[in-house]
Amino acid sequence: MKTVFERSVPGRHCTILPACDVPERKPEETRTAPLRLPELSETDLSRHYTELAGQTFGVNDGFYPLGSCTMKYNPKINEEIAGLEGFAKIHPTQENAQGCLKAIYLAEKYFTEITGMDAMTFEPAAGAHGELTGLMLIKRYHELTGHPERNEIIVPDTAHGTNPASSSMCGFKVINIASAEDGCVDLEKLEAVCGEHTAGLMLTNPNTLGIFDKNILDITRIVHKAGGLCYYDGANLNPVMGIARPGDMGFDCIHLNLHKSFSTPHGGGGPGSGPVGCKALLADYLPGRRVVKDGDVYRYTEEKPESIGKVRSFHGNFLVMIKALTYVLTLGKEGIPEVAKNAVLNANYIKSLLEDTYDVFRKGTCMHEFVLTLERLKKETGVSALDVAKALQDYDMHPPTMYFPINVHEALMIEPTETESKETLDKAAAAYLEIYRKAYEDPEYLHNAPHRSPIGRPDEVGAARHPKVKYDFEG
Repeated sequence: MKTVFERSVPGRHCTILPACDVPERKPEETRTAPLRLPELSETDLSRHYTELAGQTFGVNDGFYPLGSCTMKYNPKINEEIAGLEGFAKIHPTQENAQGCLKAIYLAEKYFTEITGMDAMTFEPAAGAHGELTGLMLIKRYHELTGHPERNEIIVPDTAHGTNPASSSMCGFKVINIASAEDGCVDLEKLEAVCGEHTAGLMLTNPNTLGIFDKNILDITRIVHKAGGLCYYDGANLNPVMGIARPGDMGFDCIHLNLHKSFSTPHGGGGPGSGPVGCKALLADYLPGRRVVKDGDVYRYTEEKPESIGKVRSFHGNFLVMIKALTYVLTLGKEGIPEVAKNAVLNANYIKSLLEDTYDVFRKGTCMHEFVLTLERLKKETGVSALDVAKALQDYDMHPPTMYFPINVHEALMIEPTETESKETLDKAAAAYLEIYRKAYEDPEYLHNAPHRSPIGRPDEVGAARHPKVKYDFEG
C-alpha cells in the first residue's frame, strides 16, 4: 500500500486549525525551512489508517500466542479510566494534583505487595529500560558498600533475551551458564562462577522454557552467599502473580512489564512502562522521587542523595501506569491469582493437544508457555520452524515466537495467555496438527506460505540490515 506521503496532494488539507492561543516565536527562533508534512483530506487520512488497520493483525483480530511477550487482551475499562480528564489532561509539572499522586501511591503499594518488594519507581519507559535501571541499582549498591570490583552479572541461557545486552550496557561483564538437563539453573555451575567479582544474577522465573525453577531458594542463597544481588526479570510474572512473590524467592529487585502481566498496550514502538521494584537495601538508590502520604495529603519526597538519578523525564508513562492500576483494582486480590492459574491451564491444555504429534522440548507440566522443537520435523521433511510460523498466518492467527530460546533448535514458543477460550485453543491446535500433516504431504506448500496474508515472504535479512527509517522525498 502507499505511504501517507505518497498519498499527499499539494494544497489539500484536512481541517481549519483554531486560532493560536500562545505567543508567536521570534523570527530567529523559527525553522529555516517549512516542515515537509503530507497534505491530505480527512477522507484520505481516514482511508489510509483504515487500510493500515486491515493489514495489521492484533489480539483483537484473533489468536495471538506470542510467547514471552504475553500479548493479552487489553480490557476497555483501562482505556476509559486513563481517558478521564483528570488523568489525561494533567500537566506533568502539576505536582500537587492529589488524585494523580494517590494513583501513583496506590500503584506502588499494590505492585510492591504483588512482587514482595519494599519500594518502586515508575520512571523506566520499557522493560529493557527497567532492566538497565535495576542493574544500575545493583551497581550503585556495590560502589557505595565498597566493592566496585564486583563487575560480573550471571545470566543463565534460559534467561530473557535482553538480559545480556542490559548487563553489558551497564558496564558489567556477562557470565553465561548453561542449564541443567531439566532446563533449570545448574547449581554446580552457578556455584563455580560465583566469586569476589559477582555483582549479581539476572533470572527469569518461570524461565523461557516455561519451567518454574524448583531450586529457586538455593539459587538466590548461592548468589547472596557470594556477595551478589539477585535481579528478577518480570517478563514471566504472569503465571505466578498473586501466587508466588519474587521477593519471597530471595530477589532484591525486579522490573515489571506492564504490557505483559498487567494488560497495557504493547507493540508499535510504545507506549511502554517498566517499573522497577526493590528491597529496602536498594530503596535509597531509586531514581526520582516517591509519593508518600502525610495524613490525608499525598506529596513527593525529595530525591535521596544516593539515588542513581532520573532515568526518564517527569514520572514515566503515567497513563500506562493508570491502565495497569485499573487492571489490578478490577481483578482484586482474588482475580490476580485466577489470571495466573488460567494462564497455566491454557498453556497446558494446548500442549496436551499437540505433544503426541510435535516434539515438546521439556515434557511434563509447564507454566504459561512451552517450547516445541521442530528439529526432527525439519530433518524428515525440510519444513522449518519459520515455515510453520508463516503457515499459521493462513489460519487467522499470529505465529508464536520463533527460534527462542536459543538453546532449543528450530524452536516455537507457544503462550496462549489466560484470555483465550477453549474454542480458540481447540481451533489453534487443529491448525498446528493440519500444518504438521502438510509438512509430510506437501512441504513445498509450506515453504511458500503464507498464501492469504497481505505480505508473503519479505526480505527480512535485508530489512534488518538496511532498514528504511524515513521517507525518501527525492526517490
